[in-house]
Amino acid sequence: MKNITFIIAFLFISSLAIAQKPIEKGLATINRQSAEAYIGFLASDALRGREAGKSGGKVAAEYIKATLMDMGIQPFEGEYFQPFDAYARERQIRGRFQVNPDSIAIYKKQSAYRKLSMQNVLGYIEGKNKNEFVIVGAHFDHIGTDRTLVGDKIYNGADDNASGVSAVLQIAKAFLASRVQPERSIIFAFWDGEEIGSLGSQYFLLARPDISGIKGYLNFDMIGRNQNESKPNHVVYFYTEANSVFGDWLKNDIVKYKLTLEPDYRPWDKPVGGSDNSSFAKKNIPIIWYHTDGHPDYHQPTDHADKLNWDKVVNITKASYLNMWNLANEKSF
Repeated sequence: MKNITFIIAFLFISSLAIAQKPIEKGLATINRQSAEAYIGFLASDALRGREAGKSGGKVAAEYIKATLMDMGIQPFEGEYFQPFDAYARERQIRGRFQVNPDSIAIYKKQSAYRKLSMQNVLGYIEGKNKNEFVIVGAHFDHIGTDRTLVGDKIYNGADDNASGVSAVLQIAKAFLASRVQPERSIIFAFWDGEEIGSLGSQYFLLARPDISGIKGYLNFDMIGRNQNESKPNHVVYFYTEANSVFGDWLKNDIVKYKLTLEPDYRPWDKPVGGSDNSSFAKKNIPIIWYHTDGHPDYHQPTDHADKLNWDKVVNITKASYLNMWNLANEKSF
């Protein structure tokens, strides 16, 4: 009798697994344990605040690369790293670092100028249509250290933006778990130099001979905190106003998958503020951007992992994975 009961139970569980849709197989892999592991390392003191061009930032890039390799995510165009240089005037003269070739040419004519070497990290899943791309990205750099500070000298950047990096990594893992080739190719982008002018995302677009194949971009920048502790499920959802279906997707998925999120929907004609989404919006590429608003620890040494709302990080990651599924497979937006 026990053997019969075991067989019936096994067949029932097997039938549930077979019935599970590919999108749901991926969704089931997104969890707090992974978020804590990724953020815990990236926001640790050992990475010294992940400043662009410094040793901590380079370690972060190597960690992201190793994680993608371990998952089985392929490099984009044969390389995980996309190195680039940014230039600026001598530091006594005000001015931001630039990756635009025209600006660089001007700086190189001067007797003194600054040069900073950085690198994006790019993973890739090839779609059935190799010539159409959707991108999900987050910057991994932060603002480093300040040796003149008394006490904690490290700007760990757990929310800004280790939280966003963790979401991109979990989404990559989820797409692999679905075991379905998407209609469009997916680029998993980890940008360097955002804190000094969204340099990595700017360079990526400047370096591409043709951006017409990029059909959409989803951005994360700070998805782990509560601006108002009485509203722990709050998230701001920016999206390109002309693509009203982006708002419908999130509304429907919150209900269907019982996600505990309370979005502030903000359609925007051209969402050029705030983060790396700006680089894409300026090129008229449709964007989605998740952000949980500012907080007192923004750009402070106190932006630590133990202050994150882990349920929020996980639910935003799940919602955005569902967004990416639509971006990669729906041709009507």
